[in-house]
Amino acid sequence: MNFFEHQDKARQNTQQLLGLFALSIVVMILAIYIAALFLLRLAPRIWWEPQIFLCIASGTIIAIAIGSLYKIFCLREGGRVIAQELGGRYLVADMANPQEKQLLNIVEEMAIASGIPVPEVYILDAEMGINAFAAGFTLNDAVIGVTRGTLLSLNRDELQGVIGHEFSHILNGDMRLNLRLVGLLHGILFIYLTGELLWRLRGTESREEKGPPLWAFGVALMLIGWIGLICGRIIKAAVSRQREFLADASAVQFTRNPDGIASVFEKLQRSDSRLISPRAEASSHMFFGNPLNPSFWEAMLSTHPPLSERIRRVRGLNTRNLAASPSVRRSSTPDSLAMGFAGGSPTITPEQVVNQVGSVAPEHFAHAQALLSKLPEALRLGVREQQSAMAIAFALALEVENTPVQERQLAWLREVQPSEIVEQTLTFKDEISQIDPGLRLPLIDLVVPALRKSSAKECHRLCKCIQGLIVATGSFSLWHFILQLVLWHRLQPLIDPTATIKVEFTSIEDIWSDSITVLSAIARVGQSKPDDIAYAFRSGVFRLPGAGKQEKADTPVTCNFSQVKKSIERLRLASPKLKQAIVDACAHTVLLDNQVTNSEADLLRAIAMTLDCPIPPFLDSQRRAIKAKS
Repeated sequence: MNFFEHQDKARQNTQQLLGLFALSIVVMILAIYIAALFLLRLAPRIWWEPQIFLCIASGTIIAIAIGSLYKIFCLREGGRVIAQELGGRYLVADMANPQEKQLLNIVEEMAIASGIPVPEVYILDAEMGINAFAAGFTLNDAVIGVTRGTLLSLNRDELQGVIGHEFSHILNGDMRLNLRLVGLLHGILFIYLTGELLWRLRGTESREEKGPPLWAFGVALMLIGWIGLICGRIIKAAVSRQREFLADASAVQFTRNPDGIASVFEKLQRSDSRLISPRAEASSHMFFGNPLNPSFWEAMLSTHPPLSERIRRVRGLNTRNLAASPSVRRSSTPDSLAMGFAGGSPTITPEQVVNQVGSVAPEHFAHAQALLSKLPEALRLGVREQQSAMAIAFALALEVENTPVQERQLAWLREVQPSEIVEQTLTFKDEISQIDPGLRLPLIDLVVPALRKSSAKECHRLCKCIQGLIVATGSFSLWHFILQLVLWHRLQPLIDPTATIKVEFTSIEDIWSDSITVLSAIARVGQSKPDDIAYAFRSGVFRLPGAGKQEKADTPVTCNFSQVKKSIERLRLASPKLKQAIVDACAHTVLLDNQVTNSEADLLRAIAMTLDCPIPPFLDSQRRAIKAKS
């Protein structure tokens, strides 16, 4: 399956999750009803009392709803909530030891190679077992947590395999499903917690009261809570087990090194993956390995497959077959891709671009390592510190070739920012002017983790300042549009945590005009002659589903950047299948002449990023490879 099919599968799993959740509520209502009949001494004479059943059903549903809604509200800030509940410490680069710096480097390399923002990294210092997890609602609020034992026990290849496994959960949509599962199942656990409270109040009851003691009902609720706990385990096992096998295979695909992750599993057989945190039960399905104490029930209802089976499957993977299989054939060799994007033999096709979405291949990973090594030391260190990251973002908005315009921008910046940030901006401006233009877009993703340390108000002010720098130029360039589009998209979960993205459009008719607007913009960026623009535009339009049934569009529409941004925001609400068609149409428009300019590559990737369809930076890497050969 490709990225879009995984997203559809994740949506189906969400529906399955809701069905299992509803079924578990029915089981718990029946269990509480039967317990109440015995406590009221009606059973076994009477088994049906509508009023009692209605009271219990409504009360149970309300209690579970309160518990679930409360937890969902607590999780609104994304994966960092889970990391902090588990005792995680946010990993700051300046305070990291060599092992922690190695972890940060691997996460950064994997993020750039897959085209997603760098996730925040948390260390579970109190946990000595080998384990890790990924959590978040979207690519933009994802976090990765790693136990102290993982850092102490694994070498770089093994750690890379673990991180590749977690990135698979991020890219395949498992992460969002897992976080929803935590919120829903907390409501079921709420029944058990209520029973425990009643049990603790047993000493406060009056001995003169007649009828069953309140603590007895508390014990019954605790027992019923165990039923809910078992139901929760069944739900988590049903959702998680096959996804773990897929993530293992994806980790091998990303690294082409099955020995790395297999070696981790073998170490787990000899050591431990358990967590001491009492919160481990609620999030057990998120982890790389089983974080719970082994038991009979755990073996029956484990959220993770047996280690022996995971080792057998990973050891049995042939990396050559992986490269040729449909589910993994997402990247060709660097040379073949380069020829297609540099005007040589057209070996790269739009279908291959679509298959690259949400993918990581060894060549992408190697490119990410090369990219980070080419960044000047000042930028390399600056992206990890909050104030420096802000200065880098401002520097990216400065006009490079027009000195008077740049001076006007800096004069405006001095009015709204402290002199220290302005001086840093000047320093980073000189560094950025020396790097390859193809590195600017990955540089945005590198500054995002540091910018996320800011408050929502500070992030909003940052975006306003960048807008002010752009307005000071007196014009609006394509790069400025891309910078604003990507940066706002990456920071949106922090600026507006309540904003949710739900599928609203499942038919191309609903977003036809928006698709036309976006394709018009891409055609104009890639071509200069009117006939060539029209031909590239039609090439993309004909790739849209049902193009023959829609209003005929022979020439691109006139549009400005504001209209393009609004259209992209609407396309973001389309179903995964429609997004696949849109990315395919955009790729056809770009690849019509077998040439990809910097502007085309940046715009195509920016559009895909905003649609939450991450494209690795292979366009840039292959173009630079051909440039070097020539």
